[in-house]
Amino acid sequence: MSVRIIVTGGTFDKEYDELTGTLHFEQTHLPEMLQRGRCMLDVQVDVLMMIDSLEMKEAHRQRIVQACRDAHESRLLITHGTDTMVETAQYLAAAALPKTIVLTGAMVPYAFGSSDGLFNLGSALSFVQCLPVGVYVAMNGRYFTADNVEKNRNVGVFEERR
Repeated sequence: MSVRIIVTGGTFDKEYDELTGTLHFEQTHLPEMLQRGRCMLDVQVDVLMMIDSLEMKEAHRQRIVQACRDAHESRLLITHGTDTMVETAQYLAAAALPKTIVLTGAMVPYAFGSSDGLFNLGSALSFVQCLPVGVYVAMNGRYFTADNVEKNRNVGVFEERR
């Protein structure tokens, strides 16, 4: 089974500039994360974009849908910023692609060392192999369908829609 990972940016891949105190993008951490996690899956990594999800517009989401449509694999994992991950998941679900698509991200940048990103990536890789066709969000060791998930900004976790 082959899994394609589509990188869109988000906290997963942010770097901290100690001089300016700002977060920015350089390159994806996914290859290092897969190696560090000793991933034994057949995984292809495509960097589609490197943006903060708060900057994501409909044109970006259209590019994500097209990348999913064009992928030869039927199992896709998308790294995404958590602020608008739910909106992108719902956008993908509306496209009704005959694939299993899992979105994941991180609340803390991987480069910080204390990130939840490695755990979320591992969980998402497991879920994308097991779940049926559909669109899901995988965070904090759990998965949710695109139509039944929300980010609880008060506690910083994803949960079923209330």
